[in-house]
Amino acid sequence: MSTFEINATVRTEAGKGASRRLRRENKVPGVIYGGAKNRKPASLTLELKELVKALENESFYSQVLTVNIDGKEEQAVLIDLQRHPATDAPIHIDFERVTKSSTVRKRVPLHFINETAILKAGNKIQHVATEIEVSCKISDLPQFIEVDLSGLEPGQVIHMSELKLSKGLTLVDLNKGASHDMPVVSISKPIAKTEDDEEDEAAAE
Repeated sequence: MSTFEINATVRTEAGKGASRRLRRENKVPGVIYGGAKNRKPASLTLELKELVKALENESFYSQVLTVNIDGKEEQAVLIDLQRHPATDAPIHIDFERVTKSSTVRKRVPLHFINETAILKAGNKIQHVATEIEVSCKISDLPQFIEVDLSGLEPGQVIHMSELKLSKGLTLVDLNKGASHDMPVVSISKPIAKTEDDEEDEAAAE
């Protein structure tokens, strides 16, 4: 069920001071919660270097993870990630425990395919959305949703309701009603240059 594995240790110290000390040691505080009703949240410590490497893969954000806590494996999903406003480094992470029967809401990346012919024809592709929120059982959670652009012409738009979804998958926004059926990608012709634009370009050269 899991695609990624991340290591962690149980953290006994709490508070802002303890978190600051961890970050000075190139470690990241975190927490894992959820699961059975009698399961208690656990404070965690993760290695900054290992976490940064894992976060480079887009699937880490949307897939089931194996969180190895002091040698004991927990199946979980990433719920929240806080980053430093200046350096963008992760400074806190939240996980939620899951099982195969768990139902989750996760944002899944969109992968656009067959764009080359559209671009070669001189048309523009506007990606209105690059990810979308889905609801499903953990066992049905996809790594991404594919959006096929083959045959699209300028003026055409693909909406959420037109996406091809795998079995057991629903889009959270569509459950709110037809007015939430937003576009995810559109095709347009490039804006024609005016004489003033051409004169400005010539002057710049």
